[in-house]
Amino acid sequence: MVFQATISNEQTAALNSAHFDGEIVVVERDEQIKDVCRDLSAQKIIGFDTETRPSFKAGITNKVALLQLSTRKRCYLIRLCRMKLHNSILKILSNPDIIKIGADVAGDIRSLHALRHFNERGFVDLQQIACRWGIEEKSLRKLSAIVLGQRVSKAQRLSNWEAGKLTPQQQMYAATDAWVCISIYDKLMATEPTSQNVEIKTISVQPTIKTKPTKTSDNTKQETSKNEYRGKPKRRFRHKREDKPSISIKI
Repeated sequence: MVFQATISNEQTAALNSAHFDGEIVVVERDEQIKDVCRDLSAQKIIGFDTETRPSFKAGITNKVALLQLSTRKRCYLIRLCRMKLHNSILKILSNPDIIKIGADVAGDIRSLHALRHFNERGFVDLQQIACRWGIEEKSLRKLSAIVLGQRVSKAQRLSNWEAGKLTPQQQMYAATDAWVCISIYDKLMATEPTSQNVEIKTISVQPTIKTKPTKTSDNTKQETSKNEYRGKPKRRFRHKREDKPSISIKI
């Protein structure tokens, strides 16, 4: 089987929608985590995605609100806006023996790093491996259209993921996004690739390390001040200049 390289928006829109037919479990209480991790730890492959409440103001980004981890039969919607990112979840995200499949994985991992740092291992990005089968598209919607012949709806993408209660539409959207990654991966693995030159590698995202500015002693500051103005002619003013208050503008 040979997959087409690209697909138009019109062709994608004409396809039937992909829907997750398994059980959707909304996780928002700490006591649920034990059972969730017991199930996920027994899996070899997990679908992975995150959702964040959209910000409509320039320069403002919200923290990740939802983590989706899906098996082939059950999808867990972990509401990180309601609970912490537990150590037991981080162990799964750091386990190299559990393959986590997603699209634009690096962006999702960075969002999770903003909550807690962990050593991500066992992640595979569909966007990076699709070229092995001659696929040039990158979006999950079009990857699903080309590989599965089904489109992934994006109608709920800009909805409020921090709402008091997730709507059935939000739950289906979030679960489908994670689960469909497994389906795409399974179909690709069952198909002979057109290129052997692209190696399938797991993702590793290096956290951004912020360095603190080096403190300068008072003596060094005074010496620097002297050197800076040494040799410059002194300026004399007839009238004393009034200091103007500085204004700090935040954009």
